[in-house]
Amino acid sequence: MIDVPSRLSDGQASNVAIHALGLVGTPYRYGGNTPEGGFDCSGLIGYVYRGETDTPPPRTVAQLSRYGAPLPRSELRTGDLVLFGSAVPTHAGIYVGNNRFVHAPSTGGTVRLDSLDGPYWSRQVATFRRP
Repeated sequence: MIDVPSRLSDGQASNVAIHALGLVGTPYRYGGNTPEGGFDCSGLIGYVYRGETDTPPPRTVAQLSRYGAPLPRSELRTGDLVLFGSAVPTHAGIYVGNNRFVHAPSTGGTVRLDSLDGPYWSRQVATFRRP
């Protein structure tokens, strides 16, 4: 077991997950960062973390890929970040437990809850960060 420290208390991590789950169904919008205007993936993460912590994360997925500390999938906990893409990640979400994450997937979609073990996401290169 690897002990990766977190800037978040257990309560904050739980609140991040609950807040993210509450935004499921919000429309996707490129560059969006509010429930009223819609979210892209990094805008969703920023909005949730700003609402629940004192330290807002960076705005872009590329910046999020260097935010916090890397960790193995086996160490994921509620509130961690899930990033997808090979050389440079291009998509991100918030881990909410039980191999599930909340994310804003694409144009025409809405914020949704997906499984890391699902047919699409299980085939993607994923990395994990603890803010």
